Amino acid sequence: MGLGSWLRQTLGGSSSGTPAQQSLQGESPDRAALKIRVTKGINSCLEVAGTTTFAKEAVAALADRGSLGERGYYEREAQLQREPGNPVDPQAIAVLVGGVKVGSLPSYAARDLPLPAGVSEPVRYQLHVLRGQKLLAKAYVWLGSSKPQWAHTKENPPPLTSKERTNSSHTEKSSIVREALQGGGNRAQQFRRGMVDGVHYLELVEPIKQLKREGRLPEALVLCYQAIEAAEHDCGGREPAPWYTEQAAIVHRKLGQKDEEIAVLKRWLGKSPKSLRTGSRIAERLAKLETA
Repeated sequence: MGLGSWLRQTLGGSSSGTPAQQSLQGESPDRAALKIRVTKGINSCLEVAGTTTFAKEAVAALADRGSLGERGYYEREAQLQREPGNPVDPQAIAVLVGGVKVGSLPSYAARDLPLPAGVSEPVRYQLHVLRGQKLLAKAYVWLGSSKPQWAHTKENPPPLTSKERTNSSHTEKSSIVREALQGGGNRAQQFRRGMVDGVHYLELVEPIKQLKREGRLPEALVLCYQAIEAAEHDCGGREPAPWYTEQAAIVHRKLGQKDEEIAVLKRWLGKSPKSLRTGSRIAERLAKLETA
């Protein structure tokens, strides 16, 4: 459910128009701000956009002022403020700390939040940084009247480095698989169909990527084919998940194995319904190979 739906449910009633439109129809800024405070019962944690792009220098300066060190945590009040003069998005909502813009709300949230121009609304702001050769950071704001329930804490920061993101992604996929299996029922049966040698194909994404990064291509191929087999068991009349076939084809290409590359592409097409073959990336890749 998107933030707009949460806002509408929180405000209730059957009035026409979006919450943002309703807040602008004959209401004073003070009343609109009050409505925001009521709306903040949605209690939602949102990641701040632009932390390491357009607001990078401001965030670095904030980290300096806060003496955050190499890996630091920062939490304090911030202000949300509409930016009608924003050249990219006139509906944008800036996140300000100490009057300095340190990012923006995600565009989907900014569109629906009933915050008129000229009104500032306080929110809680959280920043995680890792400073080395370059600044790595993630920031969040809490929309809600309750005590913030952050997705990450000082003791459990978000993944910032590429290795941390890889490990986090792998852990998340493994957790999804284990929870499904433990839950029983049809969902557990579905996940069991996608397993080979006790491993679900979803859990092989990051290991395949890592082996490719390390240049261990034959080992990557072994995992690709294990995942391809599991995805075929799980397709249930649909096309098997194509990513693993694409990765196998890429590895075969790097190893100069054209026949094997063609074979794995044809294998995917043979397991897919005819209606889903034409126009697929697998079919396009195979056509280029066969006409080369």
